[in-house]
Amino acid sequence: MEGAGRTLVCSVLFLDIAEYSKKPVAEQLQLKQAFNQALSQALEQVASRDRIILDTGDGAAVTFMGDPEDALFASIAMRDMATSVGVRMGVNLGPVRLVKDLNDQTNIIGDGINVAQRVMSFAGPGQLLVSRSFYEVVSCLSRDYVGLFQHEGARTDKHVREHDVYSVVGGAPAGRRLSDTLTIEVGAQGPTGWLRGTGPLGLRRSALLAAPLVFLLMVAGGVVARAVMDRDVPPTPPASRPVAAAPATPKPERHAQAPTSAGVGTIVFAVAPWGEVLIDGKSRGVSPPLRTVEIPAGPHRIEIRNSTFPAHVAKVEVKAGEAIQIRHRFR
Repeated sequence: MEGAGRTLVCSVLFLDIAEYSKKPVAEQLQLKQAFNQALSQALEQVASRDRIILDTGDGAAVTFMGDPEDALFASIAMRDMATSVGVRMGVNLGPVRLVKDLNDQTNIIGDGINVAQRVMSFAGPGQLLVSRSFYEVVSCLSRDYVGLFQHEGARTDKHVREHDVYSVVGGAPAGRRLSDTLTIEVGAQGPTGWLRGTGPLGLRRSALLAAPLVFLLMVAGGVVARAVMDRDVPPTPPASRPVAAAPATPKPERHAQAPTSAGVGTIVFAVAPWGEVLIDGKSRGVSPPLRTVEIPAGPHRIEIRNSTFPAHVAKVEVKAGEAIQIRHRFR
């Protein structure tokens, strides 16, 4: 398969039938048939070349090779259709690697699918949870998507790794996705026409249109981060300009007023090609797109993980009102 052996950043939907192993075999067969039928319907709008399905016995894992929106809407459709099956679902955006198994079939390994399974394990029957990395990317695509999520806080898995999770509490918005909206405006080929077709290099045209927007967001984030790091004290006024003398009796309350940024510092990340950022053992997201994090002043342990390379660990002393830049390139 093209791309086998490469590390890719994809959206992964992990599904599990709750208490499947505790049920009689006849009921297991009925549940699995209903599960497979619902999943097939939920994936109807996703081209077969844009997804890889792994059967896990009591569920499935679906890797979406294209738009993160495919994972969002397929998982919402699955949640709404499989109410009688009792499916737990978790979605994550992270690195995966395509490999061949013993039967020469395509398999998926990597932190992207592992975290998706951990996120799923925190969900109850009929509940859909997503990781922080997936939420941060999808919520930037449309203002309509932000209202779909509710922050559930941090959860700790059996490996004592914390995950910030969000539950999907809303249904699919009427304006489903950018590509559908643009296709209707073009009007020549219908809602599944031109933009859902294939462009140069085998990429979907909707992805080609979205790529410049993502690039501009990343460049803007880099400019902001660079400005924070290069910020210096204001220049002194020219010698020829008269400087007003300080008042003889300053007001006491002006000296007693505390700055609003007291006790908080900033860490600016510049990571290549990517890495999951953990501060004091708690995941804060994937950089990029994560650029800056505000944390309380004091000592902190920073860890940047990339499943392909050894983790990068740094211990920093954050001072109030100051910014610390952490640069790392995984080689």
